[in-house]
Amino acid sequence: MQAERVWTGGRLATLAAGSPGLGVIEDGAIAARDGQILWVGPRRELPALAAREVIALDGRWVTPGLIDCHTHLVFGKDRAHEFELRLAGASYEEIARAGGGILATVRATRDASEDDLVARALPRLDALIGEGVTAVEIKSGYGLELATELRQLTVARRLARLRPVWITPTFLGAHALPPEAGGDKGAYLAEVCERMLPEVARLGLADAVDAFMESIAFSAEETARVFEAAERFGLPVKLHADQLSNLGGAQMAARYRALSADHLEYTDGAGVAALAAAGVVAVLLPAAFYVLRAQQRPPVELLRKAGVPMAIATDCNPGSSPLISLLLAMNMAATLFSLSVAEVIAGVTREAARALGRLHSMGTLEAGKNCDLAIWNVERLAELPYWMGANPLHARVWRGT
Repeated sequence: MQAERVWTGGRLATLAAGSPGLGVIEDGAIAARDGQILWVGPRRELPALAAREVIALDGRWVTPGLIDCHTHLVFGKDRAHEFELRLAGASYEEIARAGGGILATVRATRDASEDDLVARALPRLDALIGEGVTAVEIKSGYGLELATELRQLTVARRLARLRPVWITPTFLGAHALPPEAGGDKGAYLAEVCERMLPEVARLGLADAVDAFMESIAFSAEETARVFEAAERFGLPVKLHADQLSNLGGAQMAARYRALSADHLEYTDGAGVAALAAAGVVAVLLPAAFYVLRAQQRPPVELLRKAGVPMAIATDCNPGSSPLISLLLAMNMAATLFSLSVAEVIAGVTREAARALGRLHSMGTLEAGKNCDLAIWNVERLAELPYWMGANPLHARVWRGT
């Protein structure tokens, strides 16, 4: 058997299906060929093979490459001034209704060229890559008109060519109502469903469709309209659900078999049961909870008991979650939401891959999947969410390199 590269003597957290806990192999080996994992298992069982390079891991921990499954990474200027307003007591809703919030970023993003957006996004992407992230989801939603939505998604695809990382673009035209709509949500959603989405699909710029179902955004009926349009183009859906109130977002995500329902602070028992029955991933976004000083935590214990997979992401955006550290998001999920170390590690690997619909190719250390690895200088995996402001990454491997 021929391999391009073999890593030996590592402590592997495989997260493989059917394995207990994190699927730990204490003295393991990984062989790669053509960018994929050829073999993984205990070093003593490593088959005889010819390898161009053998790398000694010296007992270091190895996890799948980390996955940030919910970001708004491509946008115009920051909104640091809103941070000051919140410190002075203004709420997220008050800032949004006064023309700030999402619409402030819409104005800045519309004014930015494609090259401007790339230049602004690259440092944020590089920060994630530097922490062992090998896959990132990037949403549009700061254009709210065709040209800028397409530009955001084009930038997301371009970033995948500029850096060694998997990018999953998501169309979020139903993020907010643009000012030129004059309050007419029906007319704007017609634009989203009948003009924007068909063009996004024709150009192959998005892998999924998202919506913001909330009192300051879109209702259940309006969200259903977007999801039904996505279905017509064969695109899976995701949902910003139950962040500020319970409008039945979890049930809506379940009804349309969404890849994920994200935020979920106000989701109730019925919503959790619906997610479990439909196999929808719950994506927890603790940085937004932290920045907005929210009081209502997601129903983690209910999600855990119901067996709903829980992923964790940065929600990197210029308003409610200006975070470019998935390691810090892991700490926040453990500290603020009481997730265990095993849940946190799974949340940024296996379950994050599931939330992107890409578990078939990433998120675990198993033969046939992409050879995307994060190799860590830690004694215990608990150190990954434990340290704040530290980066114990030893090496990052993407597609076997």
